[in-house]
Amino acid sequence: MTAVETAALVRLPEEVNVLNLGLPLFAEAIGRQGRPVVQVDWRIPGGGDLAVVAALRRLYGPHARTVDAANQEVFRRLDRGTPHLVAVRTAADVIPVFAQGRVLLHCGPRISIERTTDPLRRSMRAAVCAEGWAGTPEEADALLRDGTVRLEPANEHGAVVPMATAMGPRTPVWVVELADAGIRTYAPVGQGSGDVAWFGRDTPGAIARLVLLREAVGPVLAAAVQEYGPVDVMSLAAQAIAMGDDVHVRTQAATNLLLRNLLPALVAGDHPRRHEAATFLSGNHLLFLSLAMAAARALTTWAAQVENSSVVTGMARNGTDFAAWLAGPSSEWFVTPAPMVGRALYQPGRGQADAAPDIGDSSVLELVGLGGAAAAGSPAVAQLVGGTMAHAAELTAQLDEVCVGNSSRFMIPTWGMKGSPVGVDVRKVVELGITPQVTTGILHNADGSGQVGAGVAEAPIQVFVDALLALDAKLTGEA
Repeated sequence: MTAVETAALVRLPEEVNVLNLGLPLFAEAIGRQGRPVVQVDWRIPGGGDLAVVAALRRLYGPHARTVDAANQEVFRRLDRGTPHLVAVRTAADVIPVFAQGRVLLHCGPRISIERTTDPLRRSMRAAVCAEGWAGTPEEADALLRDGTVRLEPANEHGAVVPMATAMGPRTPVWVVELADAGIRTYAPVGQGSGDVAWFGRDTPGAIARLVLLREAVGPVLAAAVQEYGPVDVMSLAAQAIAMGDDVHVRTQAATNLLLRNLLPALVAGDHPRRHEAATFLSGNHLLFLSLAMAAARALTTWAAQVENSSVVTGMARNGTDFAAWLAGPSSEWFVTPAPMVGRALYQPGRGQADAAPDIGDSSVLELVGLGGAAAAGSPAVAQLVGGTMAHAAELTAQLDEVCVGNSSRFMIPTWGMKGSPVGVDVRKVVELGITPQVTTGILHNADGSGQVGAGVAEAPIQVFVDALLALDAKLTGEA
Protein backbone atom coordinates (compact mmCIF):
# COMPACT_ATOMS: atom_id res chain seq x y z
CA MET A 1 0.00 0.00 0.00
CA THR A 2 1.41 3.38 -1.00
CA ALA A 3 1.76 6.36 1.35
CA VAL A 4 -1.07 8.13 -0.47
CA GLU A 5 -3.36 5.14 -0.06
CA THR A 6 -2.50 4.91 3.64
CA ALA A 7 -3.26 8.61 4.18
CA ALA A 8 -6.62 8.20 2.46
CA LEU A 9 -7.85 5.56 4.89
CA VAL A 10 -10.84 6.61 6.96
CA ARG A 11 -10.01 6.53 10.65
CA LEU A 12 -13.06 6.05 12.86
CA PRO A 13 -13.11 7.99 16.16
CA GLU A 14 -12.85 5.99 19.34
CA GLU A 15 -15.42 8.21 21.12
CA VAL A 16 -18.71 9.23 19.44
CA ASN A 17 -21.20 11.92 20.47
CA VAL A 18 -24.28 12.02 18.23
CA LEU A 19 -26.71 14.74 17.18
CA ASN A 20 -29.63 13.07 15.43
CA LEU A 21 -32.00 14.74 12.97
CA GLY A 22 -35.02 12.78 11.80
CA LEU A 23 -36.29 9.42 13.00
CA PRO A 24 -35.89 9.09 16.80
CA LEU A 25 -35.23 5.35 16.54
CA PHE A 26 -31.62 6.09 15.48
CA ALA A 27 -31.07 8.14 18.63
CA GLU A 28 -32.72 5.44 20.72
CA ALA A 29 -30.40 2.80 19.27
CA ILE A 30 -27.31 4.85 20.05
CA GLY A 31 -28.60 5.59 23.55
CA ARG A 32 -28.99 1.86 24.20
CA GLN A 33 -25.30 1.49 23.41
CA GLY A 34 -24.48 3.93 26.18
CA ARG A 35 -23.28 6.78 23.97
CA PRO A 36 -24.24 10.48 24.39
CA VAL A 37 -26.98 11.42 21.93
CA VAL A 38 -29.25 14.42 21.40
CA GLN A 39 -32.47 14.08 19.40
CA VAL A 40 -33.34 17.32 17.61
CA ASP A 41 -37.09 17.99 17.47
CA TRP A 42 -37.15 18.93 13.81
CA ARG A 43 -39.87 18.51 11.25
CA ILE A 44 -40.35 19.55 7.64
CA PRO A 45 -41.71 23.14 7.51
CA GLY A 46 -45.40 23.26 6.63
CA GLY A 47 -45.59 19.47 6.65
CA GLY A 48 -43.73 19.47 3.34
CA ASP A 49 -46.74 20.82 1.43
CA LEU A 50 -45.18 22.74 -1.48
CA ALA A 51 -47.94 25.37 -1.64
CA VAL A 52 -47.64 25.99 2.09
CA VAL A 53 -43.85 26.19 1.93
CA ALA A 54 -44.09 28.68 -0.95
CA ALA A 55 -46.52 30.81 1.08
CA LEU A 56 -44.17 30.71 4.08
CA ARG A 57 -41.30 31.78 1.84
CA ARG A 58 -43.25 34.83 0.67
CA LEU A 59 -44.55 35.75 4.14
CA TYR A 60 -41.04 35.51 5.61
CA GLY A 61 -39.53 37.07 2.49
CA PRO A 62 -41.13 39.73 0.23
CA HIS A 63 -44.09 40.29 2.58
CA ALA A 64 -42.09 40.12 5.82
CA ARG A 65 -41.70 43.87 6.35
CA THR A 66 -45.45 44.45 5.97
CA VAL A 67 -46.41 41.52 8.17
CA ASP A 68 -43.84 42.20 10.89
CA ALA A 69 -44.87 45.86 11.18
CA ALA A 70 -48.52 44.84 11.54
CA ASN A 71 -47.60 42.15 14.06
CA GLN A 72 -45.76 44.61 16.27
CA GLU A 73 -48.83 46.84 16.44
CA VAL A 74 -51.08 43.85 17.15
CA PHE A 75 -48.72 42.73 19.92
CA ARG A 76 -48.70 46.23 21.40
CA ARG A 77 -52.48 46.28 21.58
CA LEU A 78 -52.72 42.79 23.09
CA ASP A 79 -49.99 43.55 25.61
CA ARG A 80 -50.73 47.15 26.58
CA GLY A 81 -54.50 47.52 26.30
CA THR A 82 -56.23 48.09 29.65
CA PRO A 83 -59.81 46.78 29.57
CA HIS A 84 -61.94 47.71 32.60
CA LEU A 85 -65.05 46.17 34.07
CA VAL A 86 -67.48 49.10 34.04
CA ALA A 87 -70.89 47.53 34.71
CA VAL A 88 -73.05 44.45 35.10
CA ARG A 89 -76.11 44.74 32.90
CA THR A 90 -78.89 42.62 31.43
CA ALA A 91 -77.76 41.26 28.05
CA ALA A 92 -80.73 42.70 26.14
CA ASP A 93 -79.84 46.18 27.37
CA VAL A 94 -76.38 46.16 25.81
CA ILE A 95 -76.32 43.60 22.95
CA PRO A 96 -78.51 44.81 20.05
CA VAL A 97 -79.22 41.41 18.48
CA PHE A 98 -81.58 40.57 21.35
CA ALA A 99 -84.01 43.19 20.07
CA GLN A 100 -84.71 40.90 17.11
CA GLY A 101 -86.93 38.46 18.99
CA ARG A 102 -86.17 35.16 20.66
CA VAL A 103 -82.41 34.76 20.27
CA LEU A 104 -79.74 32.73 22.05
CA LEU A 105 -76.03 33.47 21.79
CA HIS A 106 -73.88 30.34 21.79
CA CYS A 107 -70.19 29.47 21.94
CA GLY A 108 -68.01 28.92 18.89
CA PRO A 109 -68.78 29.39 15.20
CA ARG A 110 -72.32 29.44 13.80
CA ILE A 111 -74.14 26.12 14.05
CA SER A 112 -77.59 24.67 13.39
CA ILE A 113 -79.53 22.98 16.14
CA GLU A 114 -79.22 19.64 14.32
CA ARG A 115 -75.41 19.75 14.57
CA THR A 116 -75.09 20.77 18.20
CA THR A 117 -73.44 18.39 20.64
CA ASP A 118 -75.44 16.99 23.54
CA PRO A 119 -74.06 19.36 26.22
CA LEU A 120 -74.62 22.51 24.13
CA ARG A 121 -78.15 21.45 23.19
CA ARG A 122 -78.99 20.83 26.84
CA SER A 123 -77.61 24.25 27.75
CA MET A 124 -79.78 25.82 25.06
CA ARG A 125 -82.86 24.07 26.46
CA ALA A 126 -82.06 25.32 29.95
CA ALA A 127 -81.65 28.88 28.66
CA VAL A 128 -84.97 28.75 26.81
CA CYS A 129 -86.70 27.57 30.00
CA ALA A 130 -84.99 30.21 32.14
CA GLU A 131 -86.19 32.90 29.74
CA GLY A 132 -89.76 31.67 30.24
CA TRP A 133 -90.22 30.71 26.59
CA ALA A 134 -90.89 27.06 27.48
CA GLY A 135 -92.01 25.14 30.54
CA THR A 136 -89.87 22.03 30.08
CA PRO A 137 -86.67 21.07 28.27
CA GLU A 138 -88.76 19.03 25.83
CA GLU A 139 -90.86 22.07 24.94
CA ALA A 140 -87.68 24.11 24.64
CA ASP A 141 -86.21 21.57 22.25
CA ALA A 142 -89.24 21.89 19.98
CA LEU A 143 -88.81 25.68 19.83
CA LEU A 144 -85.16 25.24 18.94
CA ARG A 145 -85.91 22.66 16.25
CA ASP A 146 -88.59 24.72 14.51
CA GLY A 147 -86.54 27.93 14.56
CA THR A 148 -88.81 29.84 16.94
CA VAL A 149 -85.67 30.47 18.98
CA ARG A 150 -82.82 31.69 16.74
CA LEU A 151 -79.17 30.82 17.33
CA GLU A 152 -76.34 33.32 16.93
CA PRO A 153 -72.58 32.99 17.64
CA ALA A 154 -71.69 35.17 20.63
CA ASN A 155 -68.41 36.23 19.01
CA GLU A 156 -70.25 37.91 16.16
CA HIS A 157 -71.92 40.24 18.67
CA GLY A 158 -68.97 41.35 20.77
CA ALA A 159 -69.54 38.66 23.37
CA VAL A 160 -67.85 35.46 24.53
CA VAL A 161 -69.33 32.59 26.51
CA PRO A 162 -67.55 29.80 28.42
CA MET A 163 -67.87 26.07 27.68
CA ALA A 164 -71.38 25.02 26.62
CA THR A 165 -73.05 28.31 27.55
CA ALA A 166 -76.14 29.52 25.70
CA MET A 167 -77.06 33.07 26.67
CA GLY A 168 -80.55 34.59 26.52
CA PRO A 169 -81.62 38.24 26.63
CA ARG A 170 -82.20 38.34 30.42
CA THR A 171 -78.75 36.97 31.27
CA PRO A 172 -76.67 39.28 33.51
CA VAL A 173 -73.42 40.14 31.73
CA TRP A 174 -70.09 41.70 32.57
CA VAL A 175 -69.62 44.90 30.55
CA VAL A 176 -65.94 45.46 29.76
CA GLU A 177 -64.69 48.66 28.16
CA LEU A 178 -61.46 49.46 26.34
CA ALA A 179 -62.00 53.19 26.55
CA ASP A 180 -59.14 54.41 24.36
CA ALA A 181 -60.36 52.22 21.48
CA GLY A 182 -64.09 52.80 22.02
CA ILE A 183 -64.70 49.06 22.42
CA ARG A 184 -67.17 47.29 24.69
CA THR A 185 -67.38 43.53 25.07
CA TYR A 186 -69.57 41.21 27.10
CA ALA A 187 -69.63 37.84 28.84
CA PRO A 188 -72.22 36.21 31.10
CA VAL A 189 -71.69 36.29 34.86
CA GLY A 190 -70.39 32.81 35.68
CA GLN A 191 -72.83 30.12 36.77
CA GLY A 192 -70.44 28.42 39.17
CA SER A 193 -69.94 24.67 39.37
CA GLY A 194 -72.16 21.65 40.02
CA ASP A 195 -75.64 21.36 38.52
CA VAL A 196 -75.25 24.09 35.89
CA ALA A 197 -76.23 24.67 32.26
CA TRP A 198 -72.78 25.69 31.03
CA PHE A 199 -71.61 22.19 31.93
CA GLY A 200 -74.29 20.77 29.63
CA ARG A 201 -77.19 20.21 32.04
CA ASP A 202 -80.88 21.02 31.57
CA THR A 203 -82.14 19.89 34.99
CA PRO A 204 -84.47 21.92 37.22
CA GLY A 205 -81.42 22.83 39.32
CA ALA A 206 -79.50 24.13 36.28
CA ILE A 207 -82.49 26.24 35.22
CA ALA A 208 -82.90 27.54 38.77
CA ARG A 209 -79.25 28.62 38.81
CA LEU A 210 -79.85 30.77 35.71
CA VAL A 211 -82.85 32.36 37.41
CA LEU A 212 -80.82 32.98 40.58
CA LEU A 213 -78.19 34.80 38.56
CA ARG A 214 -80.80 36.95 36.87
CA GLU A 215 -82.87 37.82 39.94
CA ALA A 216 -80.26 38.02 42.71
CA VAL A 217 -76.59 37.71 41.79
CA GLY A 218 -76.72 39.98 38.75
CA PRO A 219 -78.47 42.88 40.50
CA VAL A 220 -76.21 42.62 43.57
CA LEU A 221 -73.07 42.66 41.41
CA ALA A 222 -74.45 45.49 39.28
CA ALA A 223 -74.93 47.70 42.33
CA ALA A 224 -71.49 46.81 43.71
CA VAL A 225 -69.66 47.55 40.46
CA GLN A 226 -71.52 50.83 40.09
CA GLU A 227 -70.55 51.78 43.63
CA TYR A 228 -66.92 50.66 43.33
CA GLY A 229 -66.16 52.06 39.89
CA PRO A 230 -64.10 50.62 37.01
CA VAL A 231 -62.00 47.53 37.71
CA ASP A 232 -58.72 46.99 35.82
CA VAL A 233 -59.29 43.36 34.84
CA MET A 234 -55.82 42.53 33.56
CA SER A 235 -54.17 44.04 36.63
CA LEU A 236 -56.06 41.52 38.77
CA ALA A 237 -55.16 38.75 36.32
CA ALA A 238 -51.48 39.68 36.57
CA GLN A 239 -51.59 39.46 40.36
CA ALA A 240 -53.39 36.12 40.12
CA ILE A 241 -50.72 34.69 37.80
CA ALA A 242 -48.18 35.34 40.56
CA MET A 243 -50.48 33.47 42.96
CA GLY A 244 -50.77 30.27 40.92
CA ASP A 245 -53.70 30.91 38.58
CA ASP A 246 -53.48 30.33 34.86
CA VAL A 247 -56.77 32.33 34.68
CA HIS A 248 -58.46 29.55 32.74
CA VAL A 249 -58.57 26.18 34.50
CA ARG A 250 -57.83 27.93 37.78
CA THR A 251 -59.17 31.41 38.56
CA GLN A 252 -59.43 31.12 42.33
CA ALA A 253 -56.85 33.79 43.17
CA ALA A 254 -58.30 36.21 40.59
CA THR A 255 -61.82 35.63 41.90
CA ASN A 256 -60.69 36.30 45.47
CA LEU A 257 -58.98 39.51 44.39
CA LEU A 258 -62.10 40.70 42.56
CA LEU A 259 -64.40 39.97 45.49
CA ARG A 260 -61.96 41.63 47.92
CA ASN A 261 -62.14 44.83 45.86
CA LEU A 262 -65.93 44.71 45.63
CA LEU A 263 -66.49 43.62 49.25
CA PRO A 264 -67.25 47.07 50.76
CA ALA A 265 -69.78 47.80 48.02
CA LEU A 266 -71.30 44.32 48.32
CA VAL A 267 -71.75 44.75 52.09
CA ALA A 268 -73.25 48.22 51.63
CA GLY A 269 -75.92 46.94 49.22
CA ASP A 270 -79.58 46.70 50.16
CA HIS A 271 -80.89 44.08 47.74
CA PRO A 272 -83.32 41.77 49.58
CA ARG A 273 -81.50 38.68 48.29
CA ARG A 274 -77.96 39.94 48.95
CA HIS A 275 -77.21 37.19 51.47
CA GLU A 276 -78.23 34.54 48.95
CA ALA A 277 -76.07 36.23 46.32
CA ALA A 278 -73.12 36.46 48.70
CA THR A 279 -73.40 32.76 49.51
CA PHE A 280 -73.26 31.97 45.80
CA LEU A 281 -70.32 34.31 45.17
CA SER A 282 -68.29 32.91 48.06
CA GLY A 283 -68.51 29.41 46.56
CA ASN A 284 -67.94 30.34 42.90
CA HIS A 285 -64.19 29.94 42.44
CA LEU A 286 -64.62 30.32 38.66
CA LEU A 287 -66.34 33.71 38.84
CA PHE A 288 -63.41 35.56 37.25
CA LEU A 289 -63.23 33.25 34.21
CA SER A 290 -65.89 34.87 32.05
CA LEU A 291 -64.80 38.36 33.13
CA ALA A 292 -61.27 37.60 31.95
CA MET A 293 -62.71 36.29 28.69
CA ALA A 294 -64.59 39.54 28.09
CA ALA A 295 -61.39 41.51 28.75
CA ALA A 296 -59.43 39.28 26.37
CA ARG A 297 -62.14 39.73 23.74
CA ALA A 298 -61.78 43.50 24.07
CA LEU A 299 -58.03 43.23 23.45
CA THR A 300 -58.41 40.92 20.46
CA THR A 301 -61.17 43.13 19.03
CA TRP A 302 -58.79 46.10 19.15
CA ALA A 303 -55.93 44.04 17.71
CA ALA A 304 -58.16 42.75 14.92
CA GLN A 305 -58.47 46.27 13.51
CA VAL A 306 -54.87 46.02 12.22
CA GLU A 307 -54.52 44.94 8.60
CA ASN A 308 -51.98 42.45 7.18
CA SER A 309 -50.99 40.79 10.46
CA SER A 310 -50.25 37.08 10.79
CA VAL A 311 -51.30 37.07 14.46
CA VAL A 312 -54.30 34.97 15.48
CA THR A 313 -56.98 37.14 17.11
CA GLY A 314 -59.74 34.58 17.53
CA MET A 315 -60.28 30.94 18.45
CA ALA A 316 -63.67 29.49 19.40
CA ARG A 317 -65.28 26.05 19.65
CA ASN A 318 -68.89 24.90 19.77
CA GLY A 319 -68.23 21.21 20.48
CA THR A 320 -68.69 20.34 16.82
CA ASP A 321 -66.44 22.85 15.03
CA PHE A 322 -63.26 24.74 15.87
CA ALA A 323 -62.75 28.19 14.33
CA ALA A 324 -59.78 30.55 14.18
CA TRP A 325 -59.20 33.89 12.49
CA LEU A 326 -56.45 36.46 12.00
CA ALA A 327 -56.31 40.20 12.61
CA GLY A 328 -58.04 42.38 10.02
CA PRO A 329 -61.48 44.00 10.00
CA SER A 330 -62.86 41.57 7.42
CA SER A 331 -60.89 38.50 8.48
CA GLU A 332 -62.47 35.20 7.54
CA TRP A 333 -63.26 32.49 10.08
CA PHE A 334 -61.53 29.21 9.22
CA VAL A 335 -63.36 26.14 10.51
CA THR A 336 -62.48 22.49 11.07
CA PRO A 337 -63.85 19.71 13.33
CA ALA A 338 -63.41 20.35 17.07
CA PRO A 339 -60.68 18.25 18.67
CA MET A 340 -60.98 16.01 21.69
CA VAL A 341 -59.36 17.14 24.94
CA GLY A 342 -56.10 15.32 25.61
CA ARG A 343 -53.77 14.92 28.61
CA ALA A 344 -56.96 14.57 30.59
CA LEU A 345 -57.56 14.10 34.29
CA TYR A 346 -60.98 12.47 34.72
CA GLN A 347 -63.24 12.24 37.72
CA PRO A 348 -63.46 8.79 39.37
CA GLY A 349 -65.37 6.36 37.18
CA ARG A 350 -65.10 8.57 34.09
CA GLY A 351 -62.88 8.20 31.07
CA GLN A 352 -62.28 9.08 27.45
CA ALA A 353 -65.44 7.28 26.29
CA ASP A 354 -67.51 9.79 28.27
CA ALA A 355 -65.85 12.91 26.87
CA ALA A 356 -67.38 15.45 24.50
CA PRO A 357 -65.13 17.35 22.08
CA ASP A 358 -63.53 20.67 23.03
CA ILE A 359 -66.08 23.46 23.54
CA GLY A 360 -66.35 27.15 24.47
CA ASP A 361 -65.00 30.61 23.65
CA SER A 362 -62.49 30.59 26.51
CA SER A 363 -59.59 29.84 24.14
CA VAL A 364 -59.44 33.60 23.58
CA LEU A 365 -57.47 33.66 26.84
CA GLU A 366 -54.54 31.76 25.30
CA LEU A 367 -54.19 34.53 22.70
CA VAL A 368 -53.48 37.26 25.26
CA GLY A 369 -51.03 35.46 27.55
CA LEU A 370 -53.37 33.55 29.87
CA GLY A 371 -54.51 29.94 30.12
CA GLY A 372 -51.98 27.61 28.53
CA ALA A 373 -49.68 30.58 27.96
CA ALA A 374 -49.40 31.00 31.75
CA ALA A 375 -49.39 27.28 32.59
CA ALA A 376 -45.76 27.42 33.76
CA GLY A 377 -46.86 29.09 37.00
CA SER A 378 -49.94 27.04 37.79
CA PRO A 379 -49.84 23.93 40.01
CA ALA A 380 -53.42 23.18 38.92
CA VAL A 381 -52.33 22.88 35.29
CA ALA A 382 -49.30 20.83 36.33
CA GLN A 383 -51.68 18.16 37.65
CA LEU A 384 -53.22 17.87 34.18
CA VAL A 385 -50.04 17.64 32.14
CA GLY A 386 -47.78 15.33 34.09
CA GLY A 387 -47.79 16.27 37.75
CA THR A 388 -44.78 18.58 37.98
CA MET A 389 -44.18 22.27 37.38
CA ALA A 390 -41.64 21.27 34.74
CA HIS A 391 -44.43 19.63 32.76
CA ALA A 392 -46.53 22.78 33.04
CA ALA A 393 -43.56 24.88 31.92
CA GLU A 394 -43.26 22.74 28.78
CA LEU A 395 -46.77 23.82 27.79
CA THR A 396 -45.86 27.51 28.08
CA ALA A 397 -42.44 27.07 26.45
CA GLN A 398 -44.02 25.37 23.46
CA LEU A 399 -46.43 28.24 22.90
CA ASP A 400 -43.53 30.64 23.34
CA GLU A 401 -41.96 29.19 20.19
CA VAL A 402 -44.84 30.44 18.01
CA CYS A 403 -45.59 33.83 19.58
CA VAL A 404 -44.51 37.35 18.60
CA GLY A 405 -43.36 38.37 22.09
CA ASN A 406 -43.77 38.08 25.83
CA SER A 407 -46.19 39.86 28.12
CA SER A 408 -45.01 42.89 30.02
CA ARG A 409 -47.63 42.30 32.74
CA PHE A 410 -48.17 38.53 33.15
CA MET A 411 -44.85 37.68 34.79
CA ILE A 412 -44.47 34.03 35.82
CA PRO A 413 -42.37 33.59 39.01
CA THR A 414 -41.61 29.92 38.36
CA TRP A 415 -40.52 30.66 34.78
CA GLY A 416 -37.69 33.00 35.69
CA MET A 417 -40.05 35.99 35.98
CA LYS A 418 -40.43 35.88 32.21
CA GLY A 419 -43.67 37.18 30.71
CA SER A 420 -46.13 34.69 29.26
CA PRO A 421 -46.11 34.38 25.45
CA VAL A 422 -48.47 36.71 23.56
CA GLY A 423 -49.44 37.00 19.90
CA VAL A 424 -49.71 33.61 18.18
CA ASP A 425 -48.02 34.01 14.77
CA VAL A 426 -49.66 31.77 12.19
CA ARG A 427 -46.42 31.65 10.19
CA LYS A 428 -44.58 30.04 13.10
CA VAL A 429 -47.51 27.73 13.87
CA VAL A 430 -47.55 26.34 10.34
CA GLU A 431 -43.78 26.30 9.93
CA LEU A 432 -43.15 24.38 13.17
CA GLY A 433 -46.40 22.44 13.39
CA ILE A 434 -46.98 23.73 16.92
CA THR A 435 -50.53 24.89 17.62
CA PRO A 436 -51.90 26.62 20.75
CA GLN A 437 -52.86 24.26 23.54
CA VAL A 438 -55.89 25.24 25.57
CA THR A 439 -56.38 24.29 29.22
CA THR A 440 -60.06 23.44 29.58
CA GLY A 441 -62.78 21.35 31.17
CA ILE A 442 -64.34 18.21 29.71
CA LEU A 443 -68.11 17.64 29.55
CA HIS A 444 -70.03 14.39 29.25
CA ASN A 445 -70.95 13.65 25.66
CA ALA A 446 -74.40 12.15 26.11
CA ASP A 447 -76.04 11.82 29.51
CA GLY A 448 -76.18 15.41 30.76
CA SER A 449 -74.18 14.65 33.90
CA GLY A 450 -71.96 17.71 33.43
CA GLN A 451 -68.21 18.05 33.83
CA VAL A 452 -66.31 14.78 33.91
CA GLY A 453 -62.73 16.04 33.86
CA ALA A 454 -60.24 18.60 32.60
CA GLY A 455 -57.28 18.57 30.27
CA VAL A 456 -55.52 20.25 27.39
CA ALA A 457 -57.04 20.64 23.93
CA GLU A 458 -54.60 21.01 21.05
CA ALA A 459 -55.90 23.38 18.38
CA PRO A 460 -56.10 21.61 14.98
CA ILE A 461 -53.44 22.68 12.49
CA GLN A 462 -55.72 22.91 9.44
CA VAL A 463 -57.37 26.21 10.39
CA PHE A 464 -53.96 27.83 10.74
CA VAL A 465 -52.82 26.48 7.37
CA ASP A 466 -55.98 27.88 5.77
CA ALA A 467 -55.46 31.24 7.46
CA LEU A 468 -51.83 31.37 6.33
CA LEU A 469 -52.74 30.63 2.71
CA ALA A 470 -55.47 33.30 2.79
CA LEU A 471 -53.08 35.93 4.16
CA ASP A 472 -50.49 35.04 1.53
CA ALA A 473 -53.09 35.25 -1.26
CA LYS A 474 -54.25 38.65 0.00
CA LEU A 475 -50.76 40.14 0.21
CA THR A 476 -49.61 38.57 -3.04
CA GLY A 477 -52.70 39.93 -4.80
CA GLU A 478 -52.00 43.42 -3.47
CA ALA A 479 -48.29 43.37 -4.42
